[in-house]
Amino acid sequence: MLAGLSIDYYTRLEQGRERHPSAQVLNALAQVLQLSPEATEYLHELAHPRACRRGAIDQVNPTVAHLGEDLHHLVVFTTNPCMDVPYRNRLAAALHGGLKYNDNLVRLVFLDPASREFYLDWEREARFRVAHIRAAAGAEYGDRRLHALVDELSRTSEDFRRIWDRHDVRVRTNESIRYRHHEVGEITLLFETFAINSSPGQNLVIGRAEPGSPSERALSRLRALVAGHD
Repeated sequence: MLAGLSIDYYTRLEQGRERHPSAQVLNALAQVLQLSPEATEYLHELAHPRACRRGAIDQVNPTVAHLGEDLHHLVVFTTNPCMDVPYRNRLAAALHGGLKYNDNLVRLVFLDPASREFYLDWEREARFRVAHIRAAAGAEYGDRRLHALVDELSRTSEDFRRIWDRHDVRVRTNESIRYRHHEVGEITLLFETFAINSSPGQNLVIGRAEPGSPSERALSRLRALVAGHD
């Protein structure tokens, strides 16, 4: 009633007998159900899926790689819809150094026991990663590798199954993450995420520490370790 739909039409939607609702119908439902902007976009993606944007989501744009090296004082890496990490600069590599599955940020959280020490807010991080994967599964409908990742983690991680069943949808654009690094101690980084238009499906992630904070000093120590290894 609130969405202005007949009971019969809404029933057909729920039962999957009506598969092509208009954008107006979807927006009305999203408003009535009080969906977040991310969940509303996800609803539209489910109703009108796009062809999978494979493109070059595993290839690193040389310009992006050069930018990452120029920003050597910041943590810089790229991600694709599966949360693989096609590129990371040396500081980002040092941040995730020694962790299993650090080439995929979802597997790292759920399959490496050390991640519970590494992420000081592990549950929060786990929920963010799962919410991102669910959102990507809607946008990248037909991406077999993405669905294979969900199947793999559903089989191997009880925590993943628990959080997946929450049906959260959220794409991270800016956030702070707290770490406990095995060499420099606790560090909080502020991240911003940018879409890479030249590589559809890839994002550029840049992290920094708050100026003058203990985290900035910890990041400086990590940079010194990287320089020492060089």
